[in-house]
Amino acid sequence: MTWGDKIKLSVFGESHGAAIGAVIDGLPAGEEIDFEEVKRQMARRAPGNDASSTKRKENDEPVVLSGVLSGMTTGAPLCAVIKNSDTHSSDYKNISRIPRPGHADYTAYVKYGGFNDVRGGGHFSGRLTAPLVFAGAVCRQVLRRRGVTVGAHVYSIYGVKDKPFDMADISPSLLDSLSGRYFPVIDGAAEKAMREKIAEAQSSLDSVGGIVECAAAGLPAGLCGPLAEGAESEISSLVFGIPACKGIEFGAGFASAQMLGSENNDPFYYGGGEVKTRTNNCGGVLGGITDGMPVVFRAAFKPTPSIGMEQESVDLEARAGARLTVRGRHDPCIVPRAVPAVEAAAAVWALSAVL
Repeated sequence: MTWGDKIKLSVFGESHGAAIGAVIDGLPAGEEIDFEEVKRQMARRAPGNDASSTKRKENDEPVVLSGVLSGMTTGAPLCAVIKNSDTHSSDYKNISRIPRPGHADYTAYVKYGGFNDVRGGGHFSGRLTAPLVFAGAVCRQVLRRRGVTVGAHVYSIYGVKDKPFDMADISPSLLDSLSGRYFPVIDGAAEKAMREKIAEAQSSLDSVGGIVECAAAGLPAGLCGPLAEGAESEISSLVFGIPACKGIEFGAGFASAQMLGSENNDPFYYGGGEVKTRTNNCGGVLGGITDGMPVVFRAAFKPTPSIGMEQESVDLEARAGARLTVRGRHDPCIVPRAVPAVEAAAAVWALSAVL
């Protein structure tokens, strides 16, 4: 996967290959990178660290090959690799001919003539979000020096909702607090109820999905451009690169379709000498261009397709119907681990837009 222009990000590797990694081109030279902070962000996404995640255990220790010298960016492309170690490839033998419903096994089989790597999902695995989180962890440090803060929370899981952002007033301290936690919520009571839904699905050999709400605060007005060059278009193109993402909305999003214009419009006013809006139904973007308010969006993630209960599928070799029971280690809900990936996508986009 390659994304971007000013900041160009390439993500490579496969779930059960020797390693995965990222190349970030376009970073300014002379930026100090705290790799302990990078590791903390990587740990939020890493598998095996919470009862709600897969039992696969990976250290996700990035090894930087280029682009950094004595802790400072050099201006050359920053390349990092992350080794895969805890792989159980034999769990996927039957999937090479019997695709998992809801997974890219079948479409990849057609696209690549059956030569696709099905082990752990190959290049279509959520494992590929680790390099994205690495890139985001680097970019967010550069953004912080420019007054921009990115953070997200678990907005909902299977109908259980957290308190939403006040889209017109999002403090950097709140975003920093959220981006330091594995299961970030604004209302602590929501986490308990969400975890109960995940545990119920897991005990039934099933899975659940949910929504991540993300914000970038401190961005100036006037970034990006109209139509396909718009902020929403660019953010969406990267967020949809996160496996299992099936929807995105900005500001009031789909709810705006049920509003009157007088309700949806965000009134302008001067605050501290700057133009601001009383509300932020537009999600910080008008005409594809940032308006100086927080950029706010929500990304919907489907339930993990790899579930333990028997499902109907087809045998691609026998060209006949088949039953499939997925083996291996899989998340009953990917939403908590998707949060740092969504933050990373927002950070990579925001730095590209700012530069």
